[in-house]
Amino acid sequence: MSRPAPIAGSDTGSPAQWLNHDCSEVSREVFTSEAIYRREQQTVFRNNWLYVAHESQLKNPGDFVAAYMGEVPVIVARDRDGSIAVSVNSCPHRGLRVCRTDQGNTARFICPYHTWAFKPTGELVGIPQARKMGPEIDRSRYRLKAVPRVESIFGLIFASFDAQVEPLADYLGDHRFYMEAFFDRFPGGLEVIGPVHKWNIKCNWKLPVENMLGDIGHAAYLHGTLVDVNGEANQEIENLAVTAVARPGHAAAFRYLPEDSTLQQRAVHNPQSTPELAEYLTEVERTVAERLSPVQARMKGMALGVYPNLSLLWGQHTLRVSHPRAPGLIEYWSWLISPIEAPASVKKAIRAGYTVGFGPSGIIEQEDSYAWSEQYIGSSIDYLNDTPYYYGMGVGEEGAHPDLPGQVGRTYNEHYARSFYQRWREDVLAQEMEA
Repeated sequence: MSRPAPIAGSDTGSPAQWLNHDCSEVSREVFTSEAIYRREQQTVFRNNWLYVAHESQLKNPGDFVAAYMGEVPVIVARDRDGSIAVSVNSCPHRGLRVCRTDQGNTARFICPYHTWAFKPTGELVGIPQARKMGPEIDRSRYRLKAVPRVESIFGLIFASFDAQVEPLADYLGDHRFYMEAFFDRFPGGLEVIGPVHKWNIKCNWKLPVENMLGDIGHAAYLHGTLVDVNGEANQEIENLAVTAVARPGHAAAFRYLPEDSTLQQRAVHNPQSTPELAEYLTEVERTVAERLSPVQARMKGMALGVYPNLSLLWGQHTLRVSHPRAPGLIEYWSWLISPIEAPASVKKAIRAGYTVGFGPSGIIEQEDSYAWSEQYIGSSIDYLNDTPYYYGMGVGEEGAHPDLPGQVGRTYNEHYARSFYQRWREDVLAQEMEA
């Protein structure tokens, strides 16, 4: 794959030149180019469904969560009628953010500059010295701009700037089968616990996403210390792990256990598991047939991603979003998720495991962040622009599975990443096709 020929006004080639035909080779400039990054904001983050909040964060009227859709700050709020509205977090008077906290409950958002007041759902309800504005002011025009599409599934709230985007269920397609195995496994479902954790990583937003779609191969090496103390799980991963792509861009990775596996084998036990947590997880598996199909019940330890930037880890009980800030900078947001009906002692153990592994100072999180930031440094070496990254592991070996929907590959097949970049290429090419 040779260096793309530059095009006018850009520091890189056209989208068709950034990846080879099957996306087994990806240009380093895909991760560093300012022109590509700006194009992503107009395509990837403008035309798809983006995760913005979890329903458990919005239990009561007036509850709100601050979020981002790409680079755009938004407010997600529960209305009095129970509906959920998403509005751009920018005052129409002078542009300031009217919501400056992560979450809470309020009857009004007040802009700090001139104290224009808005309902949590965006309607303009107060202007100081309104009579001096003139009788012709149209308050509906000066509301917080509404995001046109909002839908939810499995408690996850998604929004889209594209009024014509396909329904969320169609957007996910058969990937819902894997999401169901993740969210419906526990009696009563899952909830977000505590505040969001945020930290900056000097990397491109796509790196954490592709990693958590199914990069099983890095665990035994980058996270070798943890793997050494959890050898049984590592052996299971080596022998039983699969990656599944039911619709391009989305993916799931998990251990697919034999039909005769025991309850103890199906329960996900981390080295930090307490006796109470181990007992609870085993009991969950004892009753899982009430909630899942026999095939879904055999899935264990799932990592799951929804295009473009939502990631979930089952055994580590975390939900996370990779927010782009620049070609080489993300703001990483992470939440602890826990079974709603679990006893307090179990939730405490789950929190401890999350903190040790995937909290801001967690062992695994620090190792991943180091690798992703080093990747960006390597991507920035101009001398290597003619040397693409290789994503060809297992190419052509994935295929139909007798039990599982989509294309399925074994442990070390990188088809999850190839599929992601195929979907990404379609998005960024769409802008050229419309021009």
